[in-house]
Parts: sequence; C-alpha cells; structure tokens
Amino acid sequence: MIGSELDAAGVHDQALRAAYQRCRAINAKHGRTFFLATRLLSPAQRPAVHALYGFARRADDVLDEFDSRTTAQRSDELQGLATSLFTRLVENQPSGDDPTLDAVVHTARKYHLDWQLFDDFLASMRMDLTVTDYPDRAALDHYMYGSAEVIGLQLLPVLGTVAPREEAAPYAAALGKAFQLTNFLRDIDEDLTRGRVYLPADELAAHGVDRDVLTWCQKNRRTDPRLRTALKEQHALTRRIYIQAERGIALLQPRSRPCIRAALTLYSEILDRIEEIEFAVFA
Repeated sequence: MIGSELDAAGVHDQALRAAYQRCRAINAKHGRTFFLATRLLSPAQRPAVHALYGFARRADDVLDEFDSRTTAQRSDELQGLATSLFTRLVENQPSGDDPTLDAVVHTARKYHLDWQLFDDFLASMRMDLTVTDYPDRAALDHYMYGSAEVIGLQLLPVLGTVAPREEAAPYAAALGKAFQLTNFLRDIDEDLTRGRVYLPADELAAHGVDRDVLTWCQKNRRTDPRLRTALKEQHALTRRIYIQAERGIALLQPRSRPCIRAALTLYSEILDRIEEIEFAVFA
C-alpha cells in the first residue's frame, strides 16, 4: 500500500521513498488515532501528512524519551535538529542520516510550506526543556501556538481549500489546539510524572487545585473533588474549541473532509471517555 501512495505522490527516488516509509511507520506506531483518519485521504496526500507527523515526533522524542540525557544535551540535540532542518530547506539536499528530515524537507518544498511555522514549532519544543507550568491561559496559548496550531496550518496546503487559505487557517489552528488540549486532559498523569502541568495554574487555583493536590491525586490514584470540578471546566472549554474548528471543514477540499471529520470525531471520543469515567484521570 505504501508503494502505491508514494507512486501517487510522485516520489520515485529510492532513498526518499525509504524516508517517507519511515515516517509512515512512526505515525502508525505513535499516532494511531490520527493515522487511522489519514486512511481517508487520497493516496497522493498521505505521504506528506506522515512526513509532518514524523518530524514532529522526532522533535518530541528528544524531549520526552526517558533516558540519561541531561537538559543541556537535549537542548543541543534539538538545536542540531533545527540547524539540520533549515540547512536542508535552504540547500534542498538530503540529510544522509535522518530520514524524517529528508521527508519533511521534500514535503515543505513541494507544498511551499511557510518555514516560519517550523521555527515556531521548534520554539515551543524548546520551552519544554525548561518550562514546567503555565501561570495562565495566555502563557499556555503561547506554547500551544507552536506545539499544536502550527501543525494544523502546515497541513492546510496538503489538504487543500475551496476558500482562500487565510479564511480556513483559524479553523485549522483551532483543531490543532483542540487535539492537544484533549491530550493534555488525557495525559495529566503521564505529564505530571515528567514534571509538567499543561493546564493554566490560575484556572486550577480558582477551584483550589495546585501542584500539591495533583501530586496527592497521582500518589493515591484518586481524583480530588476540586480537581474533578476544574477538569469539567477544562473539558467544556475544549468542547467549545471543537465546535469552532468543525465549522472549517466545509472550507477544505471535498476529498480531505472525511479525514478531518474522522479525526475530529475520534479525538472527541477521547473527551467522551474522560467524561464517562467522571474525570478519574489518575485512576
């Protein structure tokens, strides 16, 4: 199947085909929900989506893999990745040792993606090296622009639009944000283990929740009533963003709409499950 996708996308160089195949495997392994939705795209579109996911995952692994690397070492590795990316974008040359770079550079040049979006993404990834808490919604939104919204913006040229791209952009960004907020709610336990809280501290504090409460919930595998109330509020906000994002599906090329609608439905079902378990995210 991957061979026919690459043929449809006009990718014939063997090394480049292998690079795209690697990105597809990364997406299938680590992004199963979104990977399932990509099956609804046309074969010609899928490799580019896999390349963008593969690069994002490559950067994320620098930050989140549990190993002995220090923060300084991770910072150096992330900077090296950024330098390699922009060097390859300028020179339009294969990296030779990183297939995710080869595939994403080819995708970026083919679809004329704005290079600034990659810079914004990497800026948010750097924040994860040192930032563990977000005092308010503005601070979290600043992080999420680079970590989530730009992903939606990068996908727009691949998906295609029936309206000016600028008109569809806010909805694409909103969908990226909604997906990530869903992950934040689902992964509170895992993120806290990594020392991070991706919810606005002031909004949690309004319900009497702070890091001590979160730590108690994690240690005892229970959900404090105050946290449950706070999560209900975050859950409702995320639902509203999905409603906003859904309006943009009609602005996409018809062939891309089933994929994005499926992705929206699948991620919304994660919210459904969180609600069904009464926000017992530490259970």
